[in-house]
Amino acid sequence: QEPLVESGGGTVQAGESLRLSCVVSRRTLSRYGTGWFRQAPGKLREFVAGISWSDPSTWYGPRVKGRFRISIDISKNMMYLQMNNVTPEDTAVYYCNEVSGERAIRAWGQGTQVTVSS
Repeated sequence: QEPLVESGGGTVQAGESLRLSCVVSRRTLSRYGTGWFRQAPGKLREFVAGISWSDPSTWYGPRVKGRFRISIDISKNMMYLQMNNVTPEDTAVYYCNEVSGERAIRAWGQGTQVTVSS
């Protein structure tokens, strides 16, 4: 299956907000949800947040819980990651993917770079 396409990255100051977008198609999704991951330079890819398209329940990685919010707009076939109160530790390439729990299902896309300056 083709990777999902993410956008919305950029450079922001610490404490600011940013919203990432991901194009999804409910037609291509089955029993899984969708989610966000990130990979900082020199580090392993990390699960950020996931959302079920049927509930929709959400779940978050410990480092972003309370600051980031994942959401979907079924009418627009879009998934979003609202990033609030960002810190330099949030600097990474962010990816969206189909997920089962915290496990990615599809191949990875190109991602979108988020850089947070102090």
